[in-house]
Amino acid sequence: MAEKRPVENHKEEVPFSHYVDLFRALDPQEAAARTGAAFDGAAFTLRLVDADYRLYWPEYRIEAREGAFALQNLPAQTFLLRYLLEGRAVPARGTFKTFREMPWGELYIQPFTGRCLTRAAFTFGTKIPKFRAAMEALGAEKLPHGDAGYALSLLPGFTMELLVWAGDDEFPPSAQILYSDNFEAGFAPEDRVVAGDLLISIVKSYL
Repeated sequence: MAEKRPVENHKEEVPFSHYVDLFRALDPQEAAARTGAAFDGAAFTLRLVDADYRLYWPEYRIEAREGAFALQNLPAQTFLLRYLLEGRAVPARGTFKTFREMPWGELYIQPFTGRCLTRAAFTFGTKIPKFRAAMEALGAEKLPHGDAGYALSLLPGFTMELLVWAGDDEFPPSAQILYSDNFEAGFAPEDRVVAGDLLISIVKSYL
């Protein structure tokens, strides 16, 4: 079912509108070849975690199954637009990296820590059983790390590992997010921050 572009706050609306304008001028064949997104002449198809989205070009609109996360979330739609405009599908080499280990990670570590690590720790570290159930519902791969750890595809070929440790009387809950090594070539550092934030939000919607 087609969804009209939702109206959100000014902070989200302005960048979203900017990328919609850039999207209109996109070369769709070049974007499809660069990102691996299917383009059928009318729309791109991209899978974000648990739902397939059709992004129509050149006049932007988005379609997906009812209730799909990005339909009502402008940052998620902006992330998909930015991937089509600037992202690159790069094969993963099989290793995972912390945010800090990737290029420009040190520069962006403060917003990443606040928006992603601290948020994940206090969202999931106090609800480990619900976190496990949410990740199982998403079809995530269970990992032998943390009090609960799972691997999940953000976009096809781009995998993230979300590890959570419960707090106790002496220590607060904590979390770590690892990125498949192709994130450093496929995304700008600010998009890697958004990727972590979006993953947390989508998992949270399953709690």
